Amino acid sequence: MNAHTQQAWGYLLAAVTVFFWGITFVCTKYLLNSFSSLEILFFRFLTAYLGLWIMHPRREKIARSDNLLFALAGLTGVVLYQLSENIAIHFTNASNVSVIVSICPLFTAVINQLFLKERSLSFCFLLGFLISISGVVLVCFNGSTELAFNPKGDLLALFAGICWGFYSLCISLINRRKYNSLCATRRIFFFAVLIMIPLTLFGWHLNARGSTGINAGGSEAGSFISSLAFSFDRTLNAARFANPLNCLNLLFLGLIASGFCFAAWSKACEKVGTVKVSCGLYLIPVVTVIFAFCTLGERMTAAGAIGALITIAGLFISEH
Repeated sequence: MNAHTQQAWGYLLAAVTVFFWGITFVCTKYLLNSFSSLEILFFRFLTAYLGLWIMHPRREKIARSDNLLFALAGLTGVVLYQLSENIAIHFTNASNVSVIVSICPLFTAVINQLFLKERSLSFCFLLGFLISISGVVLVCFNGSTELAFNPKGDLLALFAGICWGFYSLCISLINRRKYNSLCATRRIFFFAVLIMIPLTLFGWHLNARGSTGINAGGSEAGSFISSLAFSFDRTLNAARFANPLNCLNLLFLGLIASGFCFAAWSKACEKVGTVKVSCGLYLIPVVTVIFAFCTLGERMTAAGAIGALITIAGLFISEH
């Protein structure tokens, strides 16, 4: 496979991944009616970890010294990024979160330049970033004239974007080891699930004390605590998992959006380059708006359509 074919394959994997990741917001929105943010995160990546064993049951010898790198990837890219993004929605609107998190490529470029000495912050990259983020703002607010910022939610979303930058750094270092992408992704998910186990026990402890409940409303503090709730109640779990749509959404998030997409993203970073492929993250809000319009009937305004075109134009400039 020549260099051009490898790059084309990398771009295709990135495009498919961005499409599926754009759909995850719709799936998560549905699941939040029955599960907390922490429960969705745990079940999603436990399913992904088990699914990757089914997809690729072979083991790969991994250097013991690299386990710290895999653990950091699981902490930053799975636990901190995903959980911060989900909890941020409890404090601010989803549009704010989408806009702030969409600047992940800038954090990726800055962190890679600082730690890996990759000269990626060119004039074209920064110009394309500014154009794309302008388009993302139009897409996310979709013609809305009101823009309300909540410091807690916006800072959590900003923290999530920074975490993704460090996850991308870990992926760049892991790719240099030439591990199988499925085995490497499975190892990342193993450490992520391992890190989440104490969080689930903490969430169970909150439930046992009656401090919170799944989807408990109320104050901002109550929203934050309810997002960390975790229930081991058999009756409740039997009812939740008896819903076929809950199961289908969790399977999609675990097997497709996590198991397949994280491995595909890692391979795309290897083929194309972490900073270049990360520019595709700008398109996630665009995919979300379009998919929500087709499946949930959410309206698409002229501003949203123009924003999609501006975002794509910015991507081409960044790529140049």
